[in-house]
Amino acid sequence: MSDFSIFEYGLGIFQALLIIVLSPLIVGIMRKIKAKSQKRIGSGIFQLYYDIIKLLKKDEVVSDQSSWLFRYTPWINFVSIASAAFFIPVFLVYSPFGVVGDILFVVGLFALGRFFTMLAGLDVASSFGGLGSSREMMVSALLEPVLFMTIFVIALFYGGTNISTIVTSANDTSILIVPGVLFAMIAFFIIMMAETGKIPFDNPSTHLELTMIHESMVLEYSGKNLALMEWSHAIKQMILFALFVDIFFTWNFVEQISLVGISIGILFFIAKVSALASFTAFIETRVAKWRLFRVSDLIAMAISSSMIGVIFFFL
Repeated sequence: MSDFSIFEYGLGIFQALLIIVLSPLIVGIMRKIKAKSQKRIGSGIFQLYYDIIKLLKKDEVVSDQSSWLFRYTPWINFVSIASAAFFIPVFLVYSPFGVVGDILFVVGLFALGRFFTMLAGLDVASSFGGLGSSREMMVSALLEPVLFMTIFVIALFYGGTNISTIVTSANDTSILIVPGVLFAMIAFFIIMMAETGKIPFDNPSTHLELTMIHESMVLEYSGKNLALMEWSHAIKQMILFALFVDIFFTWNFVEQISLVGISIGILFFIAKVSALASFTAFIETRVAKWRLFRVSDLIAMAISSSMIGVIFFFL
């Protein structure tokens, strides 16, 4: 897989652009579903696109207490997370850029963005920013061991941590006949909810800053920087959704490149991600936000599922 043509690299770039461009749409779909389930009209599914365009045209208000760290963090966050999109298969069973890094590299890019976001929250000397950063540190410290355990389970069953290898192996496997993979899927779903700041871990739509985690770290941003932070968060969510469907629902991936196959692959990818987004939004409307110190109970459920997956592998 190391000898790719220019056309295949072009398809790899196209896959990454699909993730980056469609990410605000998935956010809009989830917001619409949550609004409908709560008997509200809600904003349109393209609202985040309008918000990003509007914010890109606005000037920024920057605290006089902030340093270069606060100003450059949105760009570092956006570049690191957008770079991760280049390693994610969308309609092909592989990504040409997968030879550079695997799923651990993607996790590292996420950690880089999170690290600078936490520092930026502390940099402005805002009480809410510091509160959100400290909470994010706590959650990430609990979450990262579980994430690596889940990746370990997936690597055991699918023969490696390279995303293209995982997708190729999973394309021939049904999770219904592999209980260990099913438990890994449960753990990955819990991790995905935590990483994207969903209820019961976080409630980004609340008006109470004291209960926020991610949003309180970006409260001081405005204008172009806020647009980049919002878009970065949407891309991160899209990448996690894409990884979920790539690993556990690998239907209709294209192995032989053709126009019809690529078109069908794109449609199935959008359908799978939209279905996952709808299910996630439904879960959010059916549970309440848990207290911060009960979050560890949910993470314990994830690590228990991962460990059960390891046991099933060695049975």
